[in-house]
Amino acid sequence: MNYEDYSDGELYSMVCENNDEAKDMLYMKYKYIIDIVIKKYALSAMKYGLEYKELYQEALVGFSDALTSFDEEKNSSLSTFITLCVERRLQNTIRKAGRVKNQVLLDSLSLDHVYEDYDTPLKELISDNSENDPLNSITKDEEYDELLGFIKNSLSPSEYEVYKLLIADLSYHDIAKLLKKSPKQIDNAIQRIKSKVKEILDNRQTN
Repeated sequence: MNYEDYSDGELYSMVCENNDEAKDMLYMKYKYIIDIVIKKYALSAMKYGLEYKELYQEALVGFSDALTSFDEEKNSSLSTFITLCVERRLQNTIRKAGRVKNQVLLDSLSLDHVYEDYDTPLKELISDNSENDPLNSITKDEEYDELLGFIKNSLSPSEYEVYKLLIADLSYHDIAKLLKKSPKQIDNAIQRIKSKVKEILDNRQTN
């Protein structure tokens, strides 16, 4: 059996039937996701006394968790879901070391975290950088969850995948690799996301 002969849906269905070979094939297909996320946290982990093998073991747990909890009807693509699960597992692992600073492990929806590739926080990435930036007070908004719902509903499925990976602090190059798209396609998607979110925020300001 070769994973290239099967779709993700077929492999996942076999995994649900406790087919270990299918699980191994998904691991081989998406091992590069683990490598990308571990690379992102390796320096911080080493600084706080965590070895590479510990990170890798935790990443495998995150990978396994993804296969256990993936819902084809509720979640986006399997690769994106695996990425987010591995990311969350490594974040929690480093947090449990007890000495992690907020700069590295801010909440994935933080609007103040500075994204490396753009050298700017998310609230500027998805705004027009105006003096009256409506995102300045967004984190204090009691309807924050409702806003996130509006954002999700306004984006296409492919744009929402990019958005989730972006706010998970992956570079647009890594997002391109994960989604098998060119960096230019990802950059274009980010520009569309910015435009749509700005429109939502403008409407909220006027209503």
